[in-house]
Amino acid sequence: MEVLRQLRGYYQARLNYLVLSILCLAAATGLGLVYPMLLRKLIDDVIRPGNYGEVVWIAAMAVSVVAVKALLQFLHGFFGGRLGNYLAYRLRNACYEKLQFLSFRYYDTAKTGDLMSRLTGDLEAIRNFVGFGFAQLLNLILMVTFGSAVMLSIHWQLTLLTMITIPFLAGVALKFESKIHPAFQEMRQALSSLTTAVQENVTGVRTVKSFAREPHEVEKFSHRNERYKDNQIFAATLWSKFFPVMELLASISVAVLLAAGGTLVIKEQLTLGDLVAFFSLIWFIIGPMWGLGFHINNYTQSKASGERVLEILNQPIDVKDKEAAVELDPEEVHGDVRFEQVTFAYGNKMPAVVDIDFHSSPGSVIGFLGGTGSGKSTVIQLLMRAYDVNKGHIRLDGKDIREISVRSLRSQIATVFQETFLFSSTIKGNIAYGMNNVSMEQIIRAAQLAKAHDFIMELPDGYDTVVGERGLGLSGGQKQRIAIARALLKNPKILILDDATSAVDMETEQEIQSGFQEVMRGRTTFIIAHRISSLRHADEILVLNEGRVVQRGKHEELIDVPGPYRDVYRIQYADHLDGAGRREGEGNA
Repeated sequence: MEVLRQLRGYYQARLNYLVLSILCLAAATGLGLVYPMLLRKLIDDVIRPGNYGEVVWIAAMAVSVVAVKALLQFLHGFFGGRLGNYLAYRLRNACYEKLQFLSFRYYDTAKTGDLMSRLTGDLEAIRNFVGFGFAQLLNLILMVTFGSAVMLSIHWQLTLLTMITIPFLAGVALKFESKIHPAFQEMRQALSSLTTAVQENVTGVRTVKSFAREPHEVEKFSHRNERYKDNQIFAATLWSKFFPVMELLASISVAVLLAAGGTLVIKEQLTLGDLVAFFSLIWFIIGPMWGLGFHINNYTQSKASGERVLEILNQPIDVKDKEAAVELDPEEVHGDVRFEQVTFAYGNKMPAVVDIDFHSSPGSVIGFLGGTGSGKSTVIQLLMRAYDVNKGHIRLDGKDIREISVRSLRSQIATVFQETFLFSSTIKGNIAYGMNNVSMEQIIRAAQLAKAHDFIMELPDGYDTVVGERGLGLSGGQKQRIAIARALLKNPKILILDDATSAVDMETEQEIQSGFQEVMRGRTTFIIAHRISSLRHADEILVLNEGRVVQRGKHEELIDVPGPYRDVYRIQYADHLDGAGRREGEGNA
């Protein structure tokens, strides 16, 4: 029950529903004891003496018990359902909220399909057990207790003899639980793996088809599906062994009752009504024991599911606000950024950046150039506090960004990533994402600066066109221009362009770059690019290699000295260089 204890805060406010549900079920269980006693009375006090006039009274009594019991069971279901739904609602919100604030470090290894499984199937298992399973498990104890008490009151020797197999029933059930719980844990993990395979395949369906890897994907899915099937078969095998053993033990109890009880009736040491009542009461006890496996199954599933949900809820947040975190006043933010001997490594890996040191004054443009894995994007992610630095300081207007609230810091930064993500919404909604009270004129202006307005107006519904999942239906360049418009609409003090024009052609890039000249005015801008054309107007260019700055300066300075920048420059403009190694028409520095 440790899992339920840890989840208590999510259903504490509706604990009265649990109490009412249990009380109603207990009362209904207690009324169930009336039937054996009515049978006893019917046989001993009505049929044998021939007092048939009391049959009507006993029948009315039985109908009344049925009506009241039905009402109590309805109330049990009502309160239990309310409690389970309330818990699932709160847990679902809590998990989703936690996922929003978990750091990038968590998502570096998290799998989408697994997370989806936890927020759906696992929460449903918890809801069922807390809403109904817990009360039913407790009711099992009450039924055994109440039934045993009544049997003892009738004939304690026969009761002890008849219930000799009950401890064995309980032992088998407990042993079953110890084996079925690991099986269900493995089953949930197998289902998560299966869900992840489907999610990844649907997401990357174009890649799959372009490489003609459909057979490979089918085989990969089949392996995971087979693992899930094997887990299901293993659990079914456990169940198939459990039920026959339970039935055998229950049959032994009944056989002992009939033999011993019948003998006592013959010797007139027990009435026939007592024996019939005993027979009803033994099933009143054994019946729940039969269902013990189901309740244990329900419990183990919810326990395994609860552990998986708690993994999310208990996941530490690496990047979070300090107690006295500063809230930035947008009117007072200038965009002065300074990196001071910054070093950072992902986990236990080699440092991704080492001793990065530069200063970007308000309104300046800083460019980053380097090969894959050189640390360009890491520098930008550290500025956004996607991760916290291991060593050194990053300051915004003189304040260490770790002293600034994460939300306040990121509200002053707009980023256009190389890998564009669009939501399944209208183009207007994607551009205005995260902004409140934005006019249509502002949206159109941002789209015009991003050179997206013309192609948007050519779409059937213009800005109200709904793009597919992740922007499917638009070209890479079109998606990237919408992402640029989204960033520009935010009107940030710091603008980050992470290879933002990589998916557009050279002509469109020139148009967008000319638009950037206007929007970058007065903003501190960081440009990550592989094209020299995107960096040539930067106030300072940092060339990175293996996480270190190996060159820095303006475009005109860097092409005059040997180094990686000039090498890239000559490769990109090999067909347009003059004898001095400069681009035709490009003057001296």
